Amino acid sequence: MKALQFSKTGDLSALQLVDVPTPVPAAGEVLVQIKAAGLNPSDVKNVLGRFSYTTLPRIPGRDFAGVVIEGPQALLGQEVWGTGKELGFTGDGSHAQYLTLPASGVVIKPTHLSFAQAASLGVPFTTAWDALERSLVKADTRLLVIGANGAVGSAALALAKIRGARVLGAVRRAEQVKALEDKGIAAIQLDKPEDLAASVNQVFPGGADVIFDTTGFWLPAAVPALAPFGRIAIIAAPADGHVQLPALALYRKGGSVVGINSLLYGTEACARMLDQFGRFFDEGLLELPTGLLESPLSEGLARYAEVDQGGSDKVILLP
Repeated sequence: MKALQFSKTGDLSALQLVDVPTPVPAAGEVLVQIKAAGLNPSDVKNVLGRFSYTTLPRIPGRDFAGVVIEGPQALLGQEVWGTGKELGFTGDGSHAQYLTLPASGVVIKPTHLSFAQAASLGVPFTTAWDALERSLVKADTRLLVIGANGAVGSAALALAKIRGARVLGAVRRAEQVKALEDKGIAAIQLDKPEDLAASVNQVFPGGADVIFDTTGFWLPAAVPALAPFGRIAIIAAPADGHVQLPALALYRKGGSVVGINSLLYGTEACARMLDQFGRFFDEGLLELPTGLLESPLSEGLARYAEVDQGGSDKVILLP
């Protein structure tokens, strides 16, 4: 089969389009014919050597949608989707024509989603879902999402609205504020960190119950914007990994910080998440993804380079 593969890390030039044997599923596994595979920034970072536990040689790729062609009878011929921490790191991933994984690591794809649309959602939506679950977002929770225009941020807003939360998006540019407001979402424009609390209090008097910072740069500023006993969820940090936390203000508010890392969840745990929110697409509660850049797997090297350079398109590789 055709696959993207790297045998060393540190430079994207290590990634090559190769011919490798089609994998054979073990007992309890499925063989999935990949119809579409998402390309996430973490896939690029993996080739660049940012994850010490990656074993080599390796086929990258976390998110996928496809058809089961070998495995338990109940799954044969079924259209499925999935994601998980093993894929592309300690086991071969989805940037190939075929993929093996545990049968319990796939779930039936929502019928309203195309293969490409389903493959675009795994990492962003499981990350957002985990953030909402672990920071206890429910009906009437006042939720601020910083970086609300990004893939994870927009997923968090959409999923939180279904839960009945009161949502507020924070973005950098005025046109991004307008885009959110046009969708019926309250929004504020990020400016100086010291001004964040005042902006939030104009919408949520007393502060937000939960603040989800998807950018990694607003943790210190989020503490004054937090309501008593509030939670701050984070999925990123500055390049050096360090930030000055106003601990006195945080504990006086009874606040807490929740770290969110999608790479803590294997394919089986992710399948359970996908099954929980996937039905919302078929029920019309979640918008179908648009604006995807679909690209042949043979052009994957160029797509990796574009994502590494900060390209904003959501890339879907088509084997």
